[in-house]
Amino acid sequence: MNAHSSLDKVFQVIMRRFMESGQAPHYTEIAAEMDVPVEDGRKLLHELYSPGFPGWLASGTDYIGSFPPFSNIPTQYRITIDGQQKWTAQ
Repeated sequence: MNAHSSLDKVFQVIMRRFMESGQAPHYTEIAAEMDVPVEDGRKLLHELYSPGFPGWLASGTDYIGSFPPFSNIPTQYRITIDGQQKWTAQ
């Protein structure tokens, strides 16, 4: 798998998890879903969040803080889809 397709897959894993649960996955969960070592999952997460990506990791951590349009940190901007309100926006 080349670097570009790996980052596409990381993006898809995060987006799918947000849609299903309303929360971002930890890099260990990304690694498991991609069937790569845990450290590779962490590195891929940081690669995705390189300069120019419109989201951010929580300061000084490996935790996803924002993944557009979603916020993993509760905000006043509630998102309701099909009567379910388990997401917040940036």
